[in-house]
Amino acid sequence: MFRNQYDSDVTVWSPQGRLHQVEYAMEAVKLGSATVGLKNGTHAVLLCLKRAASELAAYQKKVIPIDTHIGISISGLTADARILSRYMRTECLNYKYSHDTLLPVTRLISQLGNKMQVCTQRYDRRPYGVGLLVAGYDDQGPHIYQTCPSANYFDCKAMAIGARSQSARTYLEKHLDQFHGSSLEDLVKHGLRAVRDTLPNEVELSIKNVSIGIVGQDLDFHILEEDETGAYLAMIEGEERRGGTGGGGGAEGAAPPLREEAGDQEDPQDPVPAVAMDTE
Repeated sequence: MFRNQYDSDVTVWSPQGRLHQVEYAMEAVKLGSATVGLKNGTHAVLLCLKRAASELAAYQKKVIPIDTHIGISISGLTADARILSRYMRTECLNYKYSHDTLLPVTRLISQLGNKMQVCTQRYDRRPYGVGLLVAGYDDQGPHIYQTCPSANYFDCKAMAIGARSQSARTYLEKHLDQFHGSSLEDLVKHGLRAVRDTLPNEVELSIKNVSIGIVGQDLDFHILEEDETGAYLAMIEGEERRGGTGGGGGAEGAAPPLREEAGDQEDPQDPVPAVAMDTE
């Protein structure tokens, strides 16, 4: 079996200037189930697919409330996401106790990025194998942020991460101009269509395998109940899928992603990363 001599430690650079363990963590995010975040002028919405380990198990929760004005959805290792969500809750509580006001979303993401970046500098740590989409609302308006295991974070108008998420990003790019002026109902429908495009043709969205989280002006972050989710699913039922087959990470002829990272480009001489843990 081929062994890469530069991937045994997160602090070792390859001759190409890459940190392979960080890239392996980013592969864990790509193997997780898809999640979509988008916003208009007053609200931010998170939508994600849920997986069940077996027919005997419940569906894994993918949307996690952080504070009254912030929530996250995850793709990757759920255990790592719980650690980060607990840290985010603690920061929000400490800020509220000290300043008697809500923690600005941008400041929280900056602190989270600093915490995640420590794991790319120390040999006794590994990168967090989870990607987050953070939805929040503060005095600057609604926000959608994406965080990566590399500790990069991005302020997005809309974003999709996880398995087969290229089809969702293609849909979001085609309709990006419509989001800002749309109503909350239309925004959720756009998100559901994007999530549906990540599914294989034989699988359909249902109240069991999709979660929706909403935050916005005069609206605390909350996860919709099954009957509320079912009402939105009924609005798009019967519509033709616009993202093609929802196949692999990049469908043929699909538009490029909303952003590109140098770390996403694979070197054909390097081995294909393998993740030895289940991702959600």
